[in-house]
Amino acid sequence: MYDIEHLYEAKTVEEAVSLRLAHPDAVILAGGSDVLIKIRSGKLAGCDVISIYGIDALRGIHMEEDGTIVIGSLTSFSHITQDPIIEKNLRVLGEAVDKVGGPQIRAIGTIGGNTCNGVTSADSASTLLSYDAVVELTGPEGKRLLPLADFYLGPGKTDVREGEIQTSLRIPKESYEGHEGYYIKFGMRSAMEIATIGCSVNVALNDEKTALTDLRIAYGVAGPVPMRAKKTEEAFRTAELTCDTVKAIGESVLSDVHPRDSWRAPKNLREHLCRQMAEDALVMAVKRSGGVISGMPESDVPAKDFLDITMFPEAGLDPKEVAR
Repeated sequence: MYDIEHLYEAKTVEEAVSLRLAHPDAVILAGGSDVLIKIRSGKLAGCDVISIYGIDALRGIHMEEDGTIVIGSLTSFSHITQDPIIEKNLRVLGEAVDKVGGPQIRAIGTIGGNTCNGVTSADSASTLLSYDAVVELTGPEGKRLLPLADFYLGPGKTDVREGEIQTSLRIPKESYEGHEGYYIKFGMRSAMEIATIGCSVNVALNDEKTALTDLRIAYGVAGPVPMRAKKTEEAFRTAELTCDTVKAIGESVLSDVHPRDSWRAPKNLREHLCRQMAEDALVMAVKRSGGVISGMPESDVPAKDFLDITMFPEAGLDPKEVAR
């Protein structure tokens, strides 16, 4: 049984906003894959709940006339992965959310819940950041648009104001057109795992496919909130595609990230992963774009998209100690 004091069910966005104003301390229930667990474990025992699960207007994916891709906040991970608009234009996002939990969680978990949680390990967050996603929030004063990068205020904290609910995530055309991306997740297990580090890289190449014309690198769990490697992006945005460039980008990201020690992984492992994952995701994004990295043999192209600690003996880390 779930210890819930009051349950309110909204059928429309307007009704949800009214309920939020009337019950400001109530917890929003979307898919419930996180909230119900917290209620059952006692962390949210006795809370009031506003369910928005029944607002069908917040489900689905469509493209606006200007090319903006709009993802309703109640769209499940499994629907995102299978959607033809995503498959054609943002396949890396479909691949990223397909690494969330297991099939049951992906069938009920929502993109809005994943971002509104504010957790740095959210699998969707780094890829959404790398595509300059914009959050749409609806409240008593109407709609408010906010870059996803500004939406995260701190660990578990997001900029959802009084009476607001998140209604969609928007990807501008200029952020995905001509770009290809790749997402890598590291975990101690190959499934049902929270990311130790997640890295999403997307690139655009020149006509000759020999140099970058755009570079975006985003991380989860490399800091208190999902984050972009801005210094590295600026330094290498138009770099030639060479092995030296790849290695230099891997070294450079260490000036952008801020990983920490925790019971799940030490700081030096996370730093090593940030460097290696940036290199591997970059190589795969370039490959998807039809580019060739000068001096890199095919044998050096990463074969895995879910990393294992045994792939990195040079880190000098004992896998048993890391997993303890």
